[in-house]
Amino acid sequence: MSAIEARLAELGVTLPDAPAPAANYVPFVVQGNTVYVSGQISNDANGFITGTLGQDMDTAAGAAAAKSCAISLLAQVKAACDGDIDRLVRVLKLTAFVNSTADFTEQPQVVNGASDFLVEALGDKGRHARSAVSAPSLPLGVAVEIEGIFEIA
Repeated sequence: MSAIEARLAELGVTLPDAPAPAANYVPFVVQGNTVYVSGQISNDANGFITGTLGQDMDTAAGAAAAKSCAISLLAQVKAACDGDIDRLVRVLKLTAFVNSTADFTEQPQVVNGASDFLVEALGDKGRHARSAVSAPSLPLGVAVEIEGIFEIA
């Protein structure tokens, strides 16, 4: 087991198989030492995590949805590294979209679910730049979608 996967196991997380794209795009692009991962939507063992923050979902539930996106991002990085997630050098940037009402203003706290998880799992290599943006709706009604940029060896 890789060092990163051992740390994830300590946190009770097992990386799923990398989700397949739902349309005409690729799940990731590797250019040199950079991996660009397409947006990963919130999901768990029960399926898609849907809802609108500020309407039928609270910030804590949104943060859990964002964490699920981060797990899927790592699964894609593992696939991009031919199964060797320990090639991950650093999380560079996340761009997060939060399905929220016009008056909801806690997008950063929602996205902290992903950011905090990545730092807990990866230490300093999990620290990253990011954007947290409100969206009036997201694909399939999901609560959160996050794309990421990663450095690999």
